Amino acid sequence: MVFKAGAAVVDISPANFPVIVNGGFLEATAKSKVDNLYARALVLDNGKNQIALVVVDTCMMPRDFLDSIKLMIQETTGILQANIMISATHTHSAPSVMGVLGTRTDEAYKSFLAPQIVRVVTLAHKNKVRARIGWTAFEDYAHTYCRRWIYQPDKMLSDPFGDKTVRANMHPGHKNPNVIGPSGPVDPVITMLSVQTDKAQPLAVFANYSMHYYGSQAVSADYFGHFCNQLDKRIIGKFPDSRNVSFMSQGTSGDLMWMNYGEVAPKRDIHTYAAEIADQCFHALQNVKYKDWVPLEIRENELKFKKRIPDMKKQEWAKALITKMNSDLPKNREEVYAKEQFYLLDQPNAALKLQAIRIGEMGIAAIPNEVFGITGIKIKEQSPFELTMNIELANGAEGYIPPPEQHALGGYTTWPARTAALEVGAEPRIVESILLSFEQLSQSKRKSRIPRACAYSEIIAKSSPLAYWRFEDIEGNTALDSSSFKNHGRFLEGKAFYLPGPQSDSFGDNKSNHAVHFVGGCMASDIKNIQDQYSFEAWIWNGLPLGSRNIAGFFFSRGNPNGKDSMGEHLGIGGVSNPGKIFYSRGSSFTPIQIGKTAISTKGWHHVALIRKGKKIEVYLDGKKDIEGEAGDPILSSDFYIGGRADGLLGWEGKIDEVAIYPRELPFNEIGPRAALRLKP
Repeated sequence: MVFKAGAAVVDISPANFPVIVNGGFLEATAKSKVDNLYARALVLDNGKNQIALVVVDTCMMPRDFLDSIKLMIQETTGILQANIMISATHTHSAPSVMGVLGTRTDEAYKSFLAPQIVRVVTLAHKNKVRARIGWTAFEDYAHTYCRRWIYQPDKMLSDPFGDKTVRANMHPGHKNPNVIGPSGPVDPVITMLSVQTDKAQPLAVFANYSMHYYGSQAVSADYFGHFCNQLDKRIIGKFPDSRNVSFMSQGTSGDLMWMNYGEVAPKRDIHTYAAEIADQCFHALQNVKYKDWVPLEIRENELKFKKRIPDMKKQEWAKALITKMNSDLPKNREEVYAKEQFYLLDQPNAALKLQAIRIGEMGIAAIPNEVFGITGIKIKEQSPFELTMNIELANGAEGYIPPPEQHALGGYTTWPARTAALEVGAEPRIVESILLSFEQLSQSKRKSRIPRACAYSEIIAKSSPLAYWRFEDIEGNTALDSSSFKNHGRFLEGKAFYLPGPQSDSFGDNKSNHAVHFVGGCMASDIKNIQDQYSFEAWIWNGLPLGSRNIAGFFFSRGNPNGKDSMGEHLGIGGVSNPGKIFYSRGSSFTPIQIGKTAISTKGWHHVALIRKGKKIEVYLDGKKDIEGEAGDPILSSDFYIGGRADGLLGWEGKIDEVAIYPRELPFNEIGPRAALRLKP
């Protein structure tokens, strides 16, 4: 059998102005274009199956619109509807093909766009030639960051419905003193599918990166268009006779964007930004190994979900606002969300089309949502394929799908509307469906998510802990215990997964160690067989300014929540009182019994070890004895809390990692080696 491929690009810039532009809370219009918009198509044919991959310079497209286009493509080219993937780049500077929030659909442009998408696939199909194909990927941490940050508990924001529910939200501003840190990890991988003719001439490069958009005046393809132009220029410069078509598809960037809010705002330059990414991609292409033939398969599934419709109180609120509106178009955020509630009531259910694509040993997940970076990581880490690409806003647009724990933190990406309507449990179901399809396509099992051993974990294992929570958890409510005793913990509300933990060679490769960020929540575990001698150690990272409250937070507690001494014994960090110093307290009191000598830095990693010896305790901070003294009778309880106390008061606001508990006194010669690690900044 012969492998063939064809690529094409069609200009889809609007000819008639003004046009309606979506992408913001309120409707905007554009009277001219800044740069051209394009639809790009890649058709692959291995003699058994044909598939088409299409990327359109637009914000988002509804499923019914795309389904009708796929039917026309099938009638024109013979490519099966189920074998066609059409995605949006998610530029926020294009004519509105889909009404969303306060913006209507530009019906004239939508009617113009449909035949252009059919046309580009038809041209790509006609352009098929003998070809070969390969793939590669590399990490780029410099051009994408988490845009959703956790706010301090006393600095929470209000939602559009008038309630103070927002613990995490997008775009806090650079160096905002009211935020603690990012709410999720970054997927930094740029994945590329490269196609050449059988004469080794470039034909197409299909790239994918998890970066929301850069920001350009309308009408514009945003950085996606600039990247494609820059990469084409480099490829054609090396192969002057080629007609390469470069693509940049949207990865799982629902909570990611180009700005690092932990730093001072940089000078904006979209052209330099696109050129830097194109340079890296061009360099990576030099190492692609090509195959003359590969299997091609697509599995398409439909998942049905309920939407989070408003209760009667919210309906009454929305109705009262709409009654006062003097226009059909909302003029502020509250009016936008008031109208959105009735869209949800009108369409309380959703049917999502998911695609899993196999191209040789590469898997592609196509999801019709705005997907968080952590979700993309879950799919990639468990995928049975050699390499995996995730494409969001593909085959429709059904809003954000935050993981359940992110729903609890609130913010724009969780507010019920067409932009974020699906039930709280949607994300885990979507991930599971994709992974099942990948298993079927690859005929192999998904990869395990058991944390890989590292030098640090081997040190801990030699000390024989009764429980060892590495906090590499990425989902769910179970904190996995890596010890042989399997004392798994239970995460309570108020957490974010897979944030960067302490970094050094001892913890594995660069950026490979992760931690849980406790957002006022905690982890509880029941550990038997611990008496009046035990030890606890962990790495802690306090994100709360010490002047925010009297006690910055409790990070460890032991005690029976239902007993007479219900709150047990605790370790915390002082805030206004005893700023930055570790202290020990008992029961329901917040008054310290023992206070450490050394103030720890905020937003820095520190190693802490507690040794309980009968009625006495010792606390070591970064390998040095910080507390030694009387602590009262031991609390002989099997209930342990990490990141808080049983009553939930003054919980930890920051990250905790590598927690171990021992049924014995831990000597300094065991504490020292891990505490003395030289951490990277």
